[in-house]
Amino acid sequence: MGLAKRLGKPPREVAEAIVEHLDTGSMLLPVEVAGPGFLNLALTPTYLAEAVTEMAESARLGVAPTPRPERVMVEYSSPNVAKAMHVGHLRSTVIGDALARILAWAGHDVMRDNHLGDWGTQFGMLIEHLVDLDVASDPSQFAVDDLDALYREARAKFDSDESFKERARQRVPLLQRGDPAALQLWQTLIDESERHFEVVYRKLGVQLEHDDIRGESFFNPMLDDIVEELKAKGLLVLDDGAWCAYPKGFFNREGEPLALIVRKSDGGYGYAATDLAAIAWRVREAKLQRIVYVVDARQAQHFAMVFEVAREAGWLDGVQVEHVAFGMVLGDDNRPFKTRSGETVRLVDLLDEAVQRAATLVAEKSADLSPEEQAEVAVAVGIGAVKYADLVADRTKDYVFDFDRLLAMDGNTAPYIQMAHARIRSILRRANEQGFAPGPIAIEAPAERALALELLAFEGVVHEVTASLRPHVLCAYLFDTASTFTTFYEQCPVLKADTAAQRASRLALADVTARVLAQGLALLGIDTPERM
Repeated sequence: MGLAKRLGKPPREVAEAIVEHLDTGSMLLPVEVAGPGFLNLALTPTYLAEAVTEMAESARLGVAPTPRPERVMVEYSSPNVAKAMHVGHLRSTVIGDALARILAWAGHDVMRDNHLGDWGTQFGMLIEHLVDLDVASDPSQFAVDDLDALYREARAKFDSDESFKERARQRVPLLQRGDPAALQLWQTLIDESERHFEVVYRKLGVQLEHDDIRGESFFNPMLDDIVEELKAKGLLVLDDGAWCAYPKGFFNREGEPLALIVRKSDGGYGYAATDLAAIAWRVREAKLQRIVYVVDARQAQHFAMVFEVAREAGWLDGVQVEHVAFGMVLGDDNRPFKTRSGETVRLVDLLDEAVQRAATLVAEKSADLSPEEQAEVAVAVGIGAVKYADLVADRTKDYVFDFDRLLAMDGNTAPYIQMAHARIRSILRRANEQGFAPGPIAIEAPAERALALELLAFEGVVHEVTASLRPHVLCAYLFDTASTFTTFYEQCPVLKADTAAQRASRLALADVTARVLAQGLALLGIDTPERM
């Protein structure tokens, strides 16, 4: 249309001239001019068949590794020591794990980072409470549930008892100076918390290990040097005893420059100093080219200010930093998800309930499986449903947690896609039992064409997610692929195809579809049972 205006000719006349000069070879069907001057392009069945065949013969389903691999860090999960993980940790953990998997499969060198909250005044408070209880010599007798209770008790005492508050504050510098007794108690609390985190990560199927932990304490020895470096670069101003940065472009409601407090007036440090030290270490020591922070949207301004200070300090030349923000998990009242009594939902309890509900569903739908197989499928379905429900919506938005919806066998859910995969595997097993095998692919029926086009989109979707860091794009693709296969199966008999060649072709299409669904769910950290 734009070209027609420039040439001063009718759009259809221009379109027909373009068609006359096109050389599409064997890739496109004859190009049609439609409406006022649109060009309709359609791939030939031969081209589609060859492309899907090439995809089927590829171990990576036609997804070439990125030609420009980068050293990437994904920071995610980041629970607090001495507290049980709760539903508020679900999104960071699930989204971060999916992104780490996708980036690694796309060919990047991925470094996972679990930035534990393992330092600060709360440890003085907690350790002092242990001392008062005369259990400081053996806190390992407590499970993390007890530590949760101890934290609440210590917090209440800290808020109501001035004497305890002062002793807790005095305990903090002892810890910071490396007092052996304080450090021993601190380390025991960390070890017990890590054992709890490990249980949750294994239930979730999350790829976080002990060596991925770099908590706030890891960067604590670097904070003084970071402050001195920022001072030397003229980026810090002494304001009422505190050293503050004023990054460009940030103002308060009164239009005044907004301060980022790097060192407090009492000499202590907060999140800003730790995050700045982390960036410096990650760039200088870990040699990262891209740093991804999977942290909830409420921290958006904090990270924007930290990133700007780091840029002004010259640390981010050639380095990409991104805040992968996400919304909240809500209950059916559209408020932050809580138990009926109003308490925070422990993540381990949520996962256990998901598996229990899935077990009931599997027992109804898969009576032919053994009890052991049913139990295994229930774990895959229950955990997969929770993870997929978190990933399927645009991560920037809140979503309502609903067991009935996320475990549904229809709609855009993990169980629906898992069931589609299992159904295809069943078809392939029955074909094998009858002596039938996949063969050369031919694209004839419209449903075959639609499925081929859907399958060939897989590579583009994977690379789109590595760029946008939005896993819901992959979820939408997997649902569309499963739905397109369902239509194909209804309209194109596979085992009862009209000819042997047609059957072999459709079996090959089914096999590629199953592989795509399994690989796509694996990139989201979700298992695909062979039988359901």
